[in-house]
Amino acid sequence: MRKIISLICFLVPIVAFADQLQIRPDVRPDAPDRYVVVKGDTLWDISGKFFKDPWKWPHIWGLNKDTIKDPHWIYPGDVVNLDRTNGTLRIGQADTSQPSVTGGTAFTQDTDDSSDTRNIVRLSPKAHVVQSTHDAIPSIPASVIGPFLSQPLVIEEGALKDAPSLIGAREGRVVLGKFDTGFAKGLTADKGDKWQIYRPGKKFVDPETGEMLGIEAVYLGDAEVKAFAEVSTVSITHSVQEVYKGDLLVTPSIDTAGTYLPRAPEINISARVISVYGGVSQAGQNTPIVLNKGARDGLEVGHVLALYQKGEVLRESGRFIFSRDKVYTLPDERYGLVFVFRVFNKVSYALVMQTKLPVQLLDRAQTP
Repeated sequence: MRKIISLICFLVPIVAFADQLQIRPDVRPDAPDRYVVVKGDTLWDISGKFFKDPWKWPHIWGLNKDTIKDPHWIYPGDVVNLDRTNGTLRIGQADTSQPSVTGGTAFTQDTDDSSDTRNIVRLSPKAHVVQSTHDAIPSIPASVIGPFLSQPLVIEEGALKDAPSLIGAREGRVVLGKFDTGFAKGLTADKGDKWQIYRPGKKFVDPETGEMLGIEAVYLGDAEVKAFAEVSTVSITHSVQEVYKGDLLVTPSIDTAGTYLPRAPEINISARVISVYGGVSQAGQNTPIVLNKGARDGLEVGHVLALYQKGEVLRESGRFIFSRDKVYTLPDERYGLVFVFRVFNKVSYALVMQTKLPVQLLDRAQTP
């Protein structure tokens, strides 16, 4: 009995240590000892310079996803040091040669040591230096996903029949653009005077079940209501495509590009790539893609999924005249990572963060 207890006591630290290693990625062989942060960096990029799995940077930086929703701010000029003893990153002395001043005024005491003015204390103003949150580096490229956070992307099929729509323009004009005036029905003042214009695009259909998941919203521009009525008067304030009679209107999204905490889903999720933004069939790095899973399936903003390409089928000819050919299916190949940045009920939008191959329709994205 004593031997069994001793063995258990010996194994417990090993199991705990092994679990610790599983959540902390290995250091890259070519990892530097230090790195100076520059403008345009992201936390994902910086972590990728040191570790093989940059999406695990919350563990690398010593953050706890259960209690800390946002990472510590990191700024250009900060020095990132690699602590090889415990496999974590630490921030060193920042370069404050060109600081951003956003605070008030601090004062320092300057004492004159001369005998005549020994008791005189002179106060001289000094700028209080603080870092602006606008200068902090983001988790992932905010400029890439920014437009997708403020534009309509997916419409549920039932919502189309009640959506406000443009019914015409002055002088019988067919095409509208920036600064043009149009008329719309179904607009209500309680939702504000700022609206976005869109046109229903292709239907998103689940390739595995055939279920209708939603309809793509093609963003056309912005409109401002000048007068509310049964037929409201609107002005086109911004346009990226030509606007026509019958195009629909929706209230702007309130989503903003924040600091996301990347993490693997707590459940096993297996999704398919059902669309690539822009109507193309392949995607590369920093390209948004659409997945056939959404909030109802457990996907959340910040989830990281691994991309897999279906294994090829190889045929080996029989060695004899009457022998049959042998068919082999190669294992699915993992070739990249995607980061979920916007989630709807039945579909999600993800950004391709890493890829060794072109991302193709029907490729699999699953919990890494």
